[in-house]
Amino acid sequence: MAKSKETVTRTVIVALVLSVFFSVIVSTAAVTLKPLQVKNQNLNIKTNILAAADMLPQAASPQEIEEAFARFEVKLVNLKTGEYVDPDYVGVQDPMKYDMYKAASNPELSTDIPADQDQAGIGRRPDVAKVYILRENGELQKVVLPIHGYGLWSTLYGFVSLKGDANTIEGLGFYQHAETPGLGGEVDNPRWKAQWEGKVVYGENMTEPQIKLVKGGVNENTRNKEHKIDALSGATLTSRGVENLVDYWLGDRGYAQYLKNLRQGEV
Repeated sequence: MAKSKETVTRTVIVALVLSVFFSVIVSTAAVTLKPLQVKNQNLNIKTNILAAADMLPQAASPQEIEEAFARFEVKLVNLKTGEYVDPDYVGVQDPMKYDMYKAASNPELSTDIPADQDQAGIGRRPDVAKVYILRENGELQKVVLPIHGYGLWSTLYGFVSLKGDANTIEGLGFYQHAETPGLGGEVDNPRWKAQWEGKVVYGENMTEPQIKLVKGGVNENTRNKEHKIDALSGATLTSRGVENLVDYWLGDRGYAQYLKNLRQGEV
């Protein structure tokens, strides 16, 4: 009997020792790999910004991506006023390190969105957003804006790039979502994304977004086709979600005031 108890005790001790040993290994690996994970995440974001802005070199190396992205200025924008704020306004020194999605979960740095105004389905909106500006010889060439909103199964995170008039779309793409492959997942299809280039966000009054996703497709006879894109085939709810999130973020509760300031040269 004593021998049996001794065997059980040894088994428990060995299990505990192994648990501690492997816990240390996993924790060490996590800490060691964290900087590499952050670096890869940042590189992925920069890649998607360049892709939206039609500036991503083919088969680009990490160095080429960094060099292309270095042409952009990273700015923080108060969405209520449409004006730039200093990084220390949100407690950072480098604007690239500001996480607007993390800020959205902080009541002190975000605004609750009433249900009847939350067509993007995001719940809370950060008060400060991060934008990416490209100027050449003092002239605005591109502005890339982070956007997100709910589709059918997931929140889609991406970027929309506007040309120097802050009204014409240069490109749109999503870097994270969980929509159905072959249906809503076609937001990743290059042919569908190519339709966004050249589409015009605002109408003559330059206040409310006019972008619509059209079931059945857009053709030469489609009225106001400069504002319209083919809806995703068989993915009505994802299409509606994309339309809604674009409408929200380019509307007056998103970047509209900032874009107005850009067009008027006030920022």
